[in-house]
Amino acid sequence: MDFFASKESLTAIEWILRGIVSFVFLLIVTKFMGQRSISQLRLLDFIIALTLGNIIAHPLSDEKLGLKGSMITTVVLIVLYLLASLLGLKWPLFKHYLDPSPVTLVKNGKVEFNHLSKAKISVEYLFSELRKEKVEDIQKVSLAIWEPGGTISVFMDPQYQPITPADMKLTSEPFTITWPIIIDGTIDTRLLQEMGKDTDWLQDQVKQYNANICEVMLATINSNSEVQVMNNNAK
Repeated sequence: MDFFASKESLTAIEWILRGIVSFVFLLIVTKFMGQRSISQLRLLDFIIALTLGNIIAHPLSDEKLGLKGSMITTVVLIVLYLLASLLGLKWPLFKHYLDPSPVTLVKNGKVEFNHLSKAKISVEYLFSELRKEKVEDIQKVSLAIWEPGGTISVFMDPQYQPITPADMKLTSEPFTITWPIIIDGTIDTRLLQEMGKDTDWLQDQVKQYNANICEVMLATINSNSEVQVMNNNAK
């Protein structure tokens, strides 16, 4: 059953195998490219994503196109992508081409109209992005910058920034963060080990809510090892 090669027609099983192999292959190469290429599309990321999509998609809809050639081409493009990323780290001129310098859009409450055209965005789009940052008056903006990744960083004038406990010289509680430790009766054992706890300890914490671990729909744990059962099926 050679579903990699081009054929006049493919059986249903061969189409399914092509889909499975392509999906797993894309998972592998995307992971190899790194998290940044997924979370933030730079110029290079956009090009590679657009190209890979077309290369893999065609053999999945046309039986006359072999899958093997597409996979080889994809590997070559990934290698070129990694080389270009490495070259960008070593060669400042190429790095500047891939990741141009940020562009100032607003400074001290005033719009830099000449920079808007450089960033190729409109005044309406600028105000739309500022509204997303809960900015109701542009004159309150000390600095707004168009980042290479296509986002706008907004910095409010100090007099319009929220007052913090440090500003008022007040003592605040230490920072803590909460993670889910039990979901639908399943324990996150990796997290439990990182906290230096075991299952018996967790069971004792859950018993305070008159429940067993298998009955808990959601339980959380914070940095102070405090467990809270948010919702459970206990009778």
